[in-house]
Amino acid sequence: MSDGWGHFAGVITVVLMAVFIGIWIWAWRGRHKRTFDRMARLPMEDEKNTRGELPDTEGNAEAKEDEPK
Repeated sequence: MSDGWGHFAGVITVVLMAVFIGIWIWAWRGRHKRTFDRMARLPMEDEKNTRGELPDTEGNAEAKEDEPK
């Protein structure tokens, strides 16, 4: 391989590492805690999830139409 390719791979590695560290710092900032806590509670707040029903998908919507009212 040429020296140019090695330098290019090194620069890409450093850039991707910097992006990863930047996203990690962004995610752990204190101002995001409230949002992430709310998103973590979503599965427990879902009515259908607590009753054991499946969410409406195309198959379930058709099955519900066939059920007597």
